[in-house]
Amino acid sequence: MPGSLRCVLISVDGSEESMNALKWALDNLKIRLPESDSDDGGSFVILHVQSPPTIVAGLNPGPIPFGGPSNLEVPAIIAAIEAHQRRITEAIFEHALKICSEKHVNVKTQVVIGDPKEKICEAAENLNADLLVMGSRAFGPIKRMFLGSVSNYCTNHAQCPVTIVKNQGTA
Repeated sequence: MPGSLRCVLISVDGSEESMNALKWALDNLKIRLPESDSDDGGSFVILHVQSPPTIVAGLNPGPIPFGGPSNLEVPAIIAAIEAHQRRITEAIFEHALKICSEKHVNVKTQVVIGDPKEKICEAAENLNADLLVMGSRAFGPIKRMFLGSVSNYCTNHAQCPVTIVKNQGTA
């Protein structure tokens, strides 16, 4: 039975929880089939959000005194961090695409840079997603208070329905 979903956005971050959410989506959701040769039908889109390099490194060398530039970043360090993030993203997508190929599903991939909470919601809106699927890391209350919950934010701010896939054994 074909589904009516045109675009299912699945957010992955390399965690076991996000990969379980991907598996759940592929096992349980049906996307719309093409209606004609010019129609691509529906699609699963796997999204990975990279943090900006300066946030990853905590780089803020501070202003140079006596009127020097105030937004100075160290280019070699930034380039090294960006290269490392590309390798991480490639590894995440390689693992995700392996899961998809085992289930004989073609997917699209997308990478964006920024705050995951905001960028996931933004991507869902830009893609006109019918559904956003993501895993839940089940942080404890103290860790969640300091780090925030990406899934909670997306549940409240995404412009489409959101499915949070919890790992078995988490409450």
